[in-house]
Amino acid sequence: MSGPHRPRCCAAAPKRLSLYRLDSRLNENDPIILIDRKGRRYLKILRRGHRIAIRGEIDGGDLIGLEEGSRIKLSKGETFLMLRPTYADLIPLLPRRSQVIYPKDTGPLLIWGDVFSGATVIEGGTGAGALTIALLRTVGPLGRVISYEIREDFAATARRNVATFFGEAPNWTLRLGDLYQGFEETGVDRMFLDLAEPFRALDQAARALRPGGVLVCYVPTAIQLKDTVDALVAHALFGEVESFETMLRNWHVKGLSVRPVHRMVAHSAFIIVARRLAEGGKLAVPASIAEVAADPQEADTVDDIDLAKD
Repeated sequence: MSGPHRPRCCAAAPKRLSLYRLDSRLNENDPIILIDRKGRRYLKILRRGHRIAIRGEIDGGDLIGLEEGSRIKLSKGETFLMLRPTYADLIPLLPRRSQVIYPKDTGPLLIWGDVFSGATVIEGGTGAGALTIALLRTVGPLGRVISYEIREDFAATARRNVATFFGEAPNWTLRLGDLYQGFEETGVDRMFLDLAEPFRALDQAARALRPGGVLVCYVPTAIQLKDTVDALVAHALFGEVESFETMLRNWHVKGLSVRPVHRMVAHSAFIIVARRLAEGGKLAVPASIAEVAADPQEADTVDDIDLAKD
């Protein structure tokens, strides 16, 4: 439950859902992507009287009312394909002052984090609002997202991006403050921490999450991975800890040429998932397993031991 302190929340967003319309015709204030013959993408906003300039120009008002998937020509004769951006299109082009969580990680974060319609979710470290938009889409109007961000400039960017590329979000609260000092909420279903030292926030996370809740941490380095996993394993109120990374490799398919694309989006960050346990719910690791795990030469055999057999 929220305490007596009145939080600083996100600014009111326009009363529209510009990115997720069911109408195929484009409206004023819609985000669009213009794609040239080489596949390069340009993110723009449709506004009457606003000139869209890439290599040549066109008035945004001339595009309002056209259907998605239309081909347009700018003043210098170059043609572009015009579409509303999907989430995967949007995020790499999102205005930002910090690194964003890219779509290759967003999907696993939502699935392993088990985010569902109607959930109450805390997001620690909002950045540019990329994950915020994905969380708002997933929890739906019956859910709630509470974001914590310590930097005012990052929070301002997130407010603008959510307002511009998602729309009205009355179920989103953006708190400006240091989450290492604790969360105002309790009984939360899911929590995502995109922090330098998430292991420092585990006690605070345990107090905010309900038993059975899911904690997901997102860290870029192996040292952060080890420190966070070690802290979760040692914590009395967290269990079922797992960690992984995702890799995305696109393929070039043209005629008889079928090969991986030379540039690969490989490591971006590690994803760590844990469950919030009830008081006294922690299972003790059998001594024999602990002894094996403590031996670096035998550590890889731990996963092969059937823990169901005493």
